[in-house]
Amino acid sequence: MVIINDYYRISSEEVVEKFNSSVEKGLTIEETNKRLNEYGKNKLPEPEKKNPILVFLSNFNNVLIYLLMVAAVITALLDHVIDAAVIFAVVIINAVIGFMQEGKAEEAINGIRKMLSLEAKVIRDGNLSKINAEDLVPGDIIEIKAGDKVPADMRILKSNNLRAEESALTGESMDSEKTSEIIENEVVIGDRNNMLFSGTLITSGKGIGIVTATGIETEIGRISKMITGVEKITTPLIEKINGFGKSLSIITIVLAIAFFAFGFFIRDYELVDMFLATVSLVVAAIPEGLPVIMTITLAVGVQKMVKRNAIIRRLPSVETLGSINVICSDKTGTLTKNEMTVSSVVTFDNTYEVTGEGYEPEGNILKNDEVADLENEKVLSFLIKTGKLCNDSDIEKRDDSLWGVVGAPTEGALITLAYKGGLNDIPEERISSLPFNSANKYMVTLNVIDGKKYLLLKGAPERVLKFSQYQLIESGVNSISREDWGKKIEGLAEKGERVIALAYKEWLDGEKLDPAEGSMDYIFLGITGIIDPPREEAMAAIQECKEAGINVKMITGDHSVTARVIAEKLGIGNGNGVLTGSEIEKMSPEELKEQVLKYDIFARTEPEHKLRLVEAIQENELLCAMTGDGVNDAPALKKANIGIAMGIKGTEVSKEAAEMVLADDNFASIVYAVEEGRTVYDNIKKNMIFMLPTNGAEMIVLMAAVLIGLTMPITPVQILWVNMVTTITLEFALIFEPMEKKVMTRPPRPKNEPILSPYLIFRTAYVALVTGLLTFGLYNIFHGNGESIAYSRTVALNMLVLAQGFYLINCRKIHDTTLGEGFFENKKIFYVIVILVIFQIMITYLPILNAFFGTVPLRSLSWIYPVAGGVLIFFLVEFEKFITGKFSKM
Repeated sequence: MVIINDYYRISSEEVVEKFNSSVEKGLTIEETNKRLNEYGKNKLPEPEKKNPILVFLSNFNNVLIYLLMVAAVITALLDHVIDAAVIFAVVIINAVIGFMQEGKAEEAINGIRKMLSLEAKVIRDGNLSKINAEDLVPGDIIEIKAGDKVPADMRILKSNNLRAEESALTGESMDSEKTSEIIENEVVIGDRNNMLFSGTLITSGKGIGIVTATGIETEIGRISKMITGVEKITTPLIEKINGFGKSLSIITIVLAIAFFAFGFFIRDYELVDMFLATVSLVVAAIPEGLPVIMTITLAVGVQKMVKRNAIIRRLPSVETLGSINVICSDKTGTLTKNEMTVSSVVTFDNTYEVTGEGYEPEGNILKNDEVADLENEKVLSFLIKTGKLCNDSDIEKRDDSLWGVVGAPTEGALITLAYKGGLNDIPEERISSLPFNSANKYMVTLNVIDGKKYLLLKGAPERVLKFSQYQLIESGVNSISREDWGKKIEGLAEKGERVIALAYKEWLDGEKLDPAEGSMDYIFLGITGIIDPPREEAMAAIQECKEAGINVKMITGDHSVTARVIAEKLGIGNGNGVLTGSEIEKMSPEELKEQVLKYDIFARTEPEHKLRLVEAIQENELLCAMTGDGVNDAPALKKANIGIAMGIKGTEVSKEAAEMVLADDNFASIVYAVEEGRTVYDNIKKNMIFMLPTNGAEMIVLMAAVLIGLTMPITPVQILWVNMVTTITLEFALIFEPMEKKVMTRPPRPKNEPILSPYLIFRTAYVALVTGLLTFGLYNIFHGNGESIAYSRTVALNMLVLAQGFYLINCRKIHDTTLGEGFFENKKIFYVIVILVIFQIMITYLPILNAFFGTVPLRSLSWIYPVAGGVLIFFLVEFEKFITGKFSKM
């Protein structure tokens, strides 16, 4: 027997026949055992376990980590045990963080596994029994009812008011009505109304179905396979740091070899002296504080994002947000409020606009931009009363002071409408009712209004129109104008509104409630248009994305008309219309790569469509963020450069597959996160252009001494002091630099942009050269005037450190002048400079540090030179910013 996936296109009788089963008797025990051996258990396969030791060790496989380990070994050889221990600690901490982030796909699959049903009611050998859902096989006959979790994919054979909540799989915001009727055309999962899918929930009714797929062959199983097959994306920051580490390692090795060869063979330095000098050069070249600073900068960014409802699960993802080109967003609850709201009321004579959003009973019913007077609007008044009375739901104010619905969302919208019209307190004397039926698509109640008994009818417009022969207009009752009502209904549908029609009639003694069994002489009142309103803050956020050069695309499981209308209100779309999942299905990867740039609205999508869209965007060399909340979103969330899951309505599967979780399910929080991501990247760059000149200046001092043939102006242990003291003081200050004003007005960084642009390399070399020459020059001036080597080295050491203190202030702004507005905004800058000065006073005057680092106390006047050198560097850099800024505008 071959399992196929188009059972929805053949009759239920044919499906039963294909599986050699029986609706009354089901399968035999012998046959189920045979099929269990053939198809396996109805469960998802366990992921292959990785050796945790190998996973941990793999986190050391990084060029920058190798450089850090070399630095630690060299530092230990120089008897600087404390610094070596610190560097080794950094390496281990980074490995632990990486180890904790492993296994994302496995966690997501485990989350899917938890969604599967544990038990099922099955007919076997003519007996109904409850069994472990893992023992189900294709062909089993299952009974299902409200509250059950669907245990396997199944074709519906019989249904009674059956509805299923499938949003986790399809993305649909409303539950779906289910029937056994055949569907002739090929449709997407969300439109397969005669199928039930494993892991979804039955919300009402009951039914009987036949299992068509189990385990990995189910729709949820296919998603599991997609998650497993999605390759892990490396973040741009990691790629750039790895590239920087490789380049730095090559340059350092080449320089060290050339440096040693020149000193030993050309300048005739002693072998031991030259070896120590080369070690000093290598130590000077390695920015051992970079991983620590990078990690802490990312961590601070994470903390800031948490305050703005964005929870980061993987540190490097913070920076990735700052370079995103495209955000693919789900619609319901992220771009919209997920609160049904009546926005339009249409009677035969008038059209009314309803203000206010959500279930909060605040707003007005407007006619020609003025508040409607319900005393004089008889048709409108009776329509609202009908919607209030023919209703099984209510609204309430919850503990968080927000209003919510108790019951069906569309009925809650009609209750809110009654509040807005001041008709919420009308007496509700209900005698009987006919509940909403998914097959019939209408509801009827028998109520007493003003002493008379009325049948009140509410439902799908085509059904209510069928039962109506008359219509109520302001002047009375006349024959219904079906053509006119058809146009009015079509007009609301084209606006993306869900249309509900209402009608009434006086009840005659003995008349049945169901209009299909009685006289079809209802009086048509009118229609309401219900929408899920867009979030206002999402509209502003989308506009901000446009200004920042970020393209927002809507990918949803909803219908194309609804998607288009909501997208237009939000400001999404470029006028090219909507691309549907069925159209995506027919496209080759090359065609989709082209079309994904043309369209911004994608509707009726399935899991593989979302995944293909993300891949197509990435094929265009763009970085993509993807939002989602359902199981169906998990593969795309994992594949995206940044997967963003919903914290409130998101499934555990989507959260495990994502790098970021929105605590408030609000699209605007993504924009806040992008702002912070760009700021984090800026601060990492600021730290790099601050750290590297120190290393460069140290190298220039050492190389200049060897080239000229002089004594080293600074010793290896003093180099370590400079690196250590600047790392624990100055470098931390830039982590807390606030967002620059222009951060969201510039386009996203190109994916292949190096972390250090040619301009920043120039800045680094410029500052390193000036600092190195000043340090080397001061050493030689003091030594040439008769000062001891130790005294001259102490002056040079303070010159090198204080230069960094003044240059730190320059680095607060990469391109703009630091002087002016916001100069004192980051007070930590000045705190760490004070601490740095204290450290330099300690190393200069404390005897124990003098002995350890080879320094000596300085006379007061000698401090003028390093301080003046630091001030000079500050103004030279500000002058350089001014000049390069002028050239960049030319």
